[in-house]
Amino acid sequence: MFKNTFQSGFLSILYSLGSKPLQIWDKEVVDGHVKRCHDDDIQSNVLEVVGSNIQSTYITCPADLSATLGIKLPFLVLVVKNVKKYFSFEIQILDDKNVRRRFRASNFQSVTRVKPYICTMPLKMDEGWNQIQLNLADLTRRAYGTNYAETLRVQIHANCRLRRIYFADRLYSEEELPPEFKLYLPVQHEKFASAIVVVCRKSTVNYFR
Repeated sequence: MFKNTFQSGFLSILYSLGSKPLQIWDKEVVDGHVKRCHDDDIQSNVLEVVGSNIQSTYITCPADLSATLGIKLPFLVLVVKNVKKYFSFEIQILDDKNVRRRFRASNFQSVTRVKPYICTMPLKMDEGWNQIQLNLADLTRRAYGTNYAETLRVQIHANCRLRRIYFADRLYSEEELPPEFKLYLPVQHEKFASAIVVVCRKSTVNYFR
């Protein structure tokens, strides 16, 4: 999709306030829903992915299963809400050996497991809104001893709320982020806030520690 596109800075693949947030995504729903709803914490519309079985309810990008994203930017950032249920997401990448690898993070796993074509990792999220940052180049090198080439597919499983998913050429501080990439929490909904607004907390994917 983006293979022949000049890539630098930020490349967003999902934004909940867009006119068609799932324009380049497909969805699979069994005993659940994928819909836009209002989030009271940020007083804004978000995309909600909910299902009784996380494996059977998800969104996947690109929508065409035979297509690939072709995104070479090495950092993936998800602005996601912890809804206190099982949640996982998966990234499929291509390395410099032309091998497809998958990285799956979930909040119900306690240890990292590396197999030839898939690496599964525990995900620790704070309460409320989180910013999940993945260094795909570092992850590929640590897990497989190869170099990250590009991201082929992103798949988000139930259960969560999403504000934005984007790739970046590096990690940016909150001050460097464009306003539309920040998630502001109104102070009345943030118990420990002392400023007018605070930005969502960063969560961690605990791989190889």
